[in-house]
Amino acid sequence: MSTPAPSAPHPEWSLVVPVKVLARAKTRMSAAAGPHREALALAVAADTVAAALRCSRVRDVIVVTDDPVPAAELAALGARIVPDEPDAGLNPALIHGAGRGRDLAPGAGVGALSADLPALRPDELAAVLDAAARAPEAFVPDAAGVGTTLYTARPGVPFSPAFGGDSRTAHRARGARELLLPGTDSVRRDVDTPDDLRAALALGTGPRTAAVAALLPDFAPSAGHGRG
Repeated sequence: MSTPAPSAPHPEWSLVVPVKVLARAKTRMSAAAGPHREALALAVAADTVAAALRCSRVRDVIVVTDDPVPAAELAALGARIVPDEPDAGLNPALIHGAGRGRDLAPGAGVGALSADLPALRPDELAAVLDAAARAPEAFVPDAAGVGTTLYTARPGVPFSPAFGGDSRTAHRARGARELLLPGTDSVRRDVDTPDDLRAALALGTGPRTAAVAALLPDFAPSAGHGRG
């Protein structure tokens, strides 16, 4: 009797996470967050990075930032920090970080992940990355259906992100496969506005975001907002 062939191992990924200088981050949250705006921006990024690092498919998380405060905190979580040496906008920064990822692990896929996913769950990210491995390039649209929260390129495939504005349309136009998997809401739920934050809290954010949100007058603590 023949034995089944072992299944192929899941591919590994290096994910690039761009983190703004905190003074310029989460500006659409200014009225709701007040003096806690920068702390909220850092908490959201930290919960995102922590969840990505817990994902079984992720080999490295490479944070591109020129702000020493998030650089120190995210490095302490286990992320690799690179400066935004091109200083020419978001997509060049992502390409710079992806180059570092391919230097570290030439056989791994590379991806660009939004830093604004405080409800991100490692198992949902793993499911999306497994689907992404079946296409040369792939992307996940944000919850609004306009932007992008994750863009990926398999090993050997040029890394050509098109973030900014209607990036969903831009990535489609470039031939990247759109991934809309059931049960992966946390990968799509980015946070830019107060309504976004409410939706993320309803999903269950990481502990840092929940703690800062509890300080905001418009976000009274309630059961189920946070998760460990």
